[in-house]
Amino acid sequence: MSRIRIHLPDGRIVEYPAGISLAEVAADLGLDALAAKMDGKQVDLSTRVERDCQVEFLDFSHPEGRSIYWHSSTHLMAQAVKELFPEAKLAIGPPIEDGFYYDFDIGRPFEPQDLERIEARMRELAQKDQVIERVEIPREEAYQLLASQGEKYKLELLAEIPDEKVSFYRQDGFIDMCRGPHIPRTGLIKAIKLLSTSGAYWRGDERREMLQRIYGITFPTQEELDLFLQRLEEAKKRDHRRLGRELDLFSIHEEVGPGLVLWHPKGALVRRIIEAFISEELERRGYQFVYTPHVARVRLWEISGHMSWYRENMYSGMEVDEQEYLVKPMNCPFHIMIYRSQTRSYRDLPMRLAEFGTVYRYERPGVLHGLLRVRGLTQDDAHIFCRPDQIEEEVSSLIDLAFFILGAFGFRDYHIDLSVRDPEEMERFAGSPQIWDMAERALEEVLRARGLAYQRAVGEANFYGPKIDIHLRDAIGRMWQMTTIQLDFNLPERFDLTYMGADGREHRPVMIHRAIVGSLERFLGILIEHYAGAFPTWLAPEQVRVLPITDRHLDYARQVLSRLQREGLRATVDETSERISYKVRQAQIERIPYMLVVGDREQQQGQVAVRSRSEGDLGPMDLGVFLARIKEEIEKRV
Repeated sequence: MSRIRIHLPDGRIVEYPAGISLAEVAADLGLDALAAKMDGKQVDLSTRVERDCQVEFLDFSHPEGRSIYWHSSTHLMAQAVKELFPEAKLAIGPPIEDGFYYDFDIGRPFEPQDLERIEARMRELAQKDQVIERVEIPREEAYQLLASQGEKYKLELLAEIPDEKVSFYRQDGFIDMCRGPHIPRTGLIKAIKLLSTSGAYWRGDERREMLQRIYGITFPTQEELDLFLQRLEEAKKRDHRRLGRELDLFSIHEEVGPGLVLWHPKGALVRRIIEAFISEELERRGYQFVYTPHVARVRLWEISGHMSWYRENMYSGMEVDEQEYLVKPMNCPFHIMIYRSQTRSYRDLPMRLAEFGTVYRYERPGVLHGLLRVRGLTQDDAHIFCRPDQIEEEVSSLIDLAFFILGAFGFRDYHIDLSVRDPEEMERFAGSPQIWDMAERALEEVLRARGLAYQRAVGEANFYGPKIDIHLRDAIGRMWQMTTIQLDFNLPERFDLTYMGADGREHRPVMIHRAIVGSLERFLGILIEHYAGAFPTWLAPEQVRVLPITDRHLDYARQVLSRLQREGLRATVDETSERISYKVRQAQIERIPYMLVVGDREQQQGQVAVRSRSEGDLGPMDLGVFLARIKEEIEKRV
């Protein structure tokens, strides 16, 4: 019998008889796996290995393992729904960042008691430890099966699958069309909680049928579920939409349009502080700031490829002088045109162009979510034009920049993805396989040279190039995708960008797209929830509030305020006639970092009674001592 060699992520090479299943390999290696990646492609553990390959086993601690686990949980939920509501029609059931959902058509909304019944049935089915089996069915047979079940939504999806054979997954008497992969058995799903239900238009289109969506979460242990539910309650308390309203930071109005943010003075101030901090750092690192229009002729977007690859996300613009203009979804073509405005020499590179550029992208109504998912967004955008020999240094310096800026906002727990193309779906990506190989290799070499741990995210690249994505963990353990560094050989080709080399000949530059905090809207939403609205002193829109005990202390309070403002602090005086206890409580509710109480004793001694938002009463203090304390805190961005 022939033997095959399996290359493992830790560098080991193990040999087995050809035809062995990945489940048998995992068992032999003592691994508690849910699925695997074979040569970069996710597969079931039932997959048999017939040739030499690279294999990475996925468990629940791995992001892709969790995603597969939750995808299998959607099938378990769909099975429970079909058993309890046989008339239900199945739509889609993907995993999401924290759990999963499935959309059903049952002709009415689900009631709370329905969710209780479904959850109980899911537990019963899980305890049966049903084998989850992949089956491939000829296309016509798949059509007949779905038609006989009346699954009209699945039939619509089937019509878009070009393959001659279609994959389904079966557990006991339930079968669902799905690409997979899935976990081996339902018994691996131990702790189950259905979280909520809501209406959802089929395919996110408000002109289509209204379906009923059930959100759920599952874990291998009850302890993990309990911890998640605690975190969920904490997240509700930190909801940026509620805090944004209470702290008067921003608002979104139907009259203006969904997904379009109005920044109130306090929110705008926080945003300006962030922009100023980033701008100062970028200028120190050799960036030049530019401004670009909000619209451009269609021709620009045709050259860039957005009309072919991104059109569904773009807004129609207007017709001017018999020419169609579109609202910009990205800033990169404008920066390219600035580069093209004159001949560039190898001595001019790298050329780093930065812009806080506002762009507009269509998002379906069902996915809009406060500041976290909007239609009008301002990116901390930059594009670097460099020589091929400068790629490693530029990408490495961008990683340093990301760690510095994100660290200043209190984020130091990161996860890195290398987002690459899916070789089996090259129709989704612009450019030749050779260009993609070169770009992906360049980014991977930087990560390896720096010794940074990362995961390859197959199929997650942008249409024009691969990217490094840096995800950060917030105060309650949630991961957010933040920095993106994208290497692009395609757009310089499409726009025929060149520079004059030291040899006197024209050469093609490389383009790096990068955003450190992403959109300012989303970043502010994340910051509000990370800090529960209590911004650190350097970032707070109001850093100090002076609280006179009675009206006769107002003059002294104003003198204190004047000194604070001369020293560059953002401060106010509470001039209301409320009791001091009320003033303190109100300042605490508004998350003011410091309160300076002034009464007879403070006025006579030229002091202030300092109260910290986080530490409570700090006692009387000379104003100069307080100023030294707060300035040090601001300077260190504590």
